[in-house]
Amino acid sequence: MTSYLTTPSGVRLAYEQSGGTGRPVLALHGAFGRGRPFLPLADRLGPGWRVIAPDQRGHGNSDRAGDYGRDAYVEDTAAVIEQLDLAPCVLVGHSLGGVNAFQLAARRPDLVAAFVVLDAPAELPPHSSDWLDTLPATYASLDEMRRVLADRVTIGDPRHFLESAVETDDGWRMRWHPDDIRETKRHIFGEYWADWTASTQPALLVRGGASVIVDADVADRMVAARPDTRLVTVDGGGHDFYLSHREQFHDAVADFLETL
Repeated sequence: MTSYLTTPSGVRLAYEQSGGTGRPVLALHGAFGRGRPFLPLADRLGPGWRVIAPDQRGHGNSDRAGDYGRDAYVEDTAAVIEQLDLAPCVLVGHSLGGVNAFQLAARRPDLVAAFVVLDAPAELPPHSSDWLDTLPATYASLDEMRRVLADRVTIGDPRHFLESAVETDDGWRMRWHPDDIRETKRHIFGEYWADWTASTQPALLVRGGASVIVDADVADRMVAARPDTRLVTVDGGGHDFYLSHREQFHDAVADFLETL
């Protein structure tokens, strides 16, 4: 069941929950994504944990917004934790959500007990989003959307994008707007070493062994630069290993939580 909250900046965010009544895990999806694919993590963690998975601004069932800068995303995450009384919680963030997670841990340590970063680097060079311009606004069918994405998505798993598919009277479309994604991407490119090393909570970095976003050298440097940080590499996994290698992803998170 989808619930909603409104942040202090006036953005309505959708979220879903799964699991028991135990300690909270707040799962933050990446750009183009949605929160709901992270709900099955609760089954692996057991009744001692519950997973809360919001759709971030401009994604899923949440509102579009006028600001897609770093502060806006981090403040949204803080608002979810505060309004749902989750503090201090464990953050699990993929890509965009991973950067949001470690930035919040640095800025608001009172809200974050520990965090897991899924294929999100401390330095992210710009890469082109021009392929967005080649996507149709609507598709005649879900199969057509699947074929187009399989042909044009060069980074990530097409299933990551299909989570945002919705059927309308005019055909199938994405829940996100390309302009919002471009703004999100424009603000996330850069170096975040100061944020990465500014917190002291236990942390886990999980990277895909075949990832083109977090290579082995960057991952090693991230772990070396920050105390109490572990590294797990998902063999054969790409950027969206949370879908393609779900069992390994779930096991990595569960093993880490057992150490807290």
